[in-house]
Amino acid sequence: MISVGGNTTALIQVKDEGKKNIIGEKEHVWMDVTSLKGWLDLSNGQNDISEYSAKVQSSTHIFICDFKSFRNLSKKWVYNPFNLKTGVIQSEQDETKIDATSENARMIIDGVEYHILMIDDPMGMHQHLEIMLQYVGGGLGV
Repeated sequence: MISVGGNTTALIQVKDEGKKNIIGEKEHVWMDVTSLKGWLDLSNGQNDISEYSAKVQSSTHIFICDFKSFRNLSKKWVYNPFNLKTGVIQSEQDETKIDATSENARMIIDGVEYHILMIDDPMGMHQHLEIMLQYVGGGLGV
Protein backbone atom coordinates (compact mmCIF):
# COMPACT_ATOMS: atom_id res chain seq x y z
CA MET A 1 0.00 0.00 0.00
CA ILE A 2 1.27 3.47 -0.91
CA SER A 3 1.23 5.98 1.94
CA VAL A 4 -0.27 9.44 1.64
CA GLY A 5 2.72 11.15 3.22
CA GLY A 6 2.26 14.88 3.55
CA ASN A 7 3.86 18.26 3.92
CA THR A 8 2.52 19.37 7.29
CA THR A 9 1.98 17.90 10.74
CA ALA A 10 -1.30 18.28 12.59
CA LEU A 11 -1.63 17.87 16.34
CA ILE A 12 -4.86 16.32 17.64
CA GLN A 13 -6.00 17.62 21.03
CA VAL A 14 -8.88 16.40 23.19
CA LYS A 15 -10.71 18.47 25.82
CA ASP A 16 -10.54 16.96 29.32
CA GLU A 17 -13.56 16.51 31.59
CA GLY A 18 -12.80 19.78 33.35
CA LYS A 19 -12.39 20.80 36.95
CA LYS A 20 -14.60 23.23 38.83
CA ASN A 21 -12.99 26.54 39.64
CA ILE A 22 -13.66 28.73 42.66
CA ILE A 23 -16.97 30.04 41.27
CA GLY A 24 -18.21 26.60 40.23
CA GLU A 25 -17.73 26.72 36.46
CA LYS A 26 -15.84 23.96 34.66
CA GLU A 27 -12.42 24.82 33.28
CA HIS A 28 -11.20 22.53 30.51
CA VAL A 29 -7.66 21.81 29.38
CA TRP A 30 -6.77 20.67 25.85
CA MET A 31 -4.49 17.59 25.94
CA ASP A 32 -2.25 16.36 23.11
CA VAL A 33 -3.22 12.82 22.06
CA THR A 34 -1.57 12.18 18.67
CA SER A 35 -0.17 13.79 15.54
CA LEU A 36 -0.77 13.18 11.84
CA LYS A 37 1.33 14.00 8.80
CA GLY A 38 -0.71 14.96 5.76
CA TRP A 39 -2.01 17.60 3.37
CA LEU A 40 -4.22 20.60 4.22
CA ASP A 41 -6.37 22.06 1.45
CA LEU A 42 -8.92 24.87 1.40
CA SER A 43 -12.41 23.68 0.56
CA ASN A 44 -14.49 26.85 0.92
CA GLY A 45 -13.95 30.29 2.42
CA GLN A 46 -15.35 33.74 2.84
CA ASN A 47 -14.76 37.04 4.63
CA ASP A 48 -17.97 38.58 5.93
CA ILE A 49 -18.80 41.57 8.02
CA SER A 50 -20.30 40.07 11.15
CA GLU A 51 -23.10 41.49 13.29
CA TYR A 52 -20.42 43.27 15.31
CA SER A 53 -19.20 45.22 12.24
CA ALA A 54 -15.98 43.24 12.18
CA LYS A 55 -14.48 41.35 9.28
CA VAL A 56 -14.29 37.66 10.20
CA GLN A 57 -12.69 34.94 8.08
CA SER A 58 -14.66 31.72 7.94
CA SER A 59 -13.35 28.80 5.93
CA THR A 60 -13.57 25.04 5.67
CA HIS A 61 -10.60 22.83 4.93
CA ILE A 62 -9.88 19.18 4.34
CA PHE A 63 -6.90 17.39 5.88
CA ILE A 64 -5.90 14.18 4.10
CA CYS A 65 -3.54 11.72 5.81
CA ASP A 66 -2.73 8.05 6.23
CA PHE A 67 -5.23 6.03 8.28
CA LYS A 68 -4.81 6.08 12.04
CA SER A 69 -7.27 4.90 14.66
CA PHE A 70 -8.47 7.56 17.09
CA ARG A 71 -9.55 4.99 19.70
CA ASN A 72 -7.81 4.32 23.03
CA LEU A 73 -5.36 7.22 22.77
CA SER A 74 -3.22 8.13 25.78
CA LYS A 75 -4.17 11.33 27.58
CA LYS A 76 -0.58 11.82 28.73
CA TRP A 77 1.04 11.82 25.29
CA VAL A 78 3.10 14.90 24.44
CA TYR A 79 4.13 15.89 20.92
CA ASN A 80 7.77 16.83 20.47
CA PRO A 81 8.69 18.00 16.95
CA PHE A 82 12.40 17.63 17.77
CA ASN A 83 12.16 13.88 18.42
CA LEU A 84 13.11 12.76 14.90
CA LYS A 85 12.22 9.10 15.34
CA THR A 86 8.62 9.20 16.56
CA GLY A 87 7.82 12.78 17.56
CA VAL A 88 6.43 11.46 20.84
CA ILE A 89 7.45 11.80 24.46
CA GLN A 90 5.61 9.98 27.22
CA SER A 91 5.21 12.52 30.01
CA GLU A 92 3.83 10.22 32.72
CA GLN A 93 2.95 6.58 33.14
CA ASP A 94 -0.82 7.02 33.09
CA GLU A 95 -2.99 4.39 31.46
CA THR A 96 -6.01 6.68 31.05
CA LYS A 97 -7.28 6.28 27.49
CA ILE A 98 -9.70 8.34 25.42
CA ASP A 99 -11.29 8.25 21.95
CA ALA A 100 -10.85 11.36 19.80
CA THR A 101 -14.06 12.34 17.99
CA SER A 102 -15.35 15.40 16.18
CA GLU A 103 -17.27 16.27 19.36
CA ASN A 104 -14.33 16.37 21.77
CA ALA A 105 -11.26 17.06 19.61
CA ARG A 106 -9.61 19.83 17.63
CA MET A 107 -6.57 20.09 15.34
CA ILE A 108 -3.64 22.47 15.58
CA ILE A 109 -1.84 22.98 12.26
CA ASP A 110 1.03 25.48 12.04
CA GLY A 111 -0.17 27.08 15.28
CA VAL A 112 -3.73 27.62 13.99
CA GLU A 113 -6.76 26.02 15.67
CA TYR A 114 -9.31 24.15 13.55
CA HIS A 115 -12.61 22.66 14.70
CA ILE A 116 -13.11 19.10 13.49
CA LEU A 117 -16.41 18.83 11.63
CA MET A 118 -16.08 15.20 10.52
CA ILE A 119 -13.50 12.40 10.51
CA ASP A 120 -14.07 10.22 7.44
CA ASP A 121 -12.55 6.82 6.69
CA PRO A 122 -13.74 6.56 3.05
CA MET A 123 -15.71 3.34 2.51
CA GLY A 124 -14.26 1.96 5.78
CA MET A 125 -11.16 0.78 3.91
CA HIS A 126 -8.64 2.05 6.54
CA GLN A 127 -6.33 3.40 3.80
CA HIS A 128 -6.54 7.12 4.52
CA LEU A 129 -8.53 9.68 6.50
CA GLU A 130 -10.29 12.77 5.21
CA ILE A 131 -10.83 15.18 8.09
CA MET A 132 -13.17 18.11 7.45
CA LEU A 133 -12.12 21.20 9.41
CA GLN A 134 -13.44 24.68 10.10
CA TYR A 135 -11.38 27.78 10.78
CA VAL A 136 -13.02 30.94 12.05
CA GLY A 137 -10.76 33.98 12.28
CA GLY A 138 -9.97 35.45 15.63
CA GLY A 139 -10.32 32.18 17.52
CA LEU A 140 -13.50 30.89 19.09
CA GLY A 141 -12.24 30.26 22.60
CA VAL A 142 -13.88 26.81 22.61
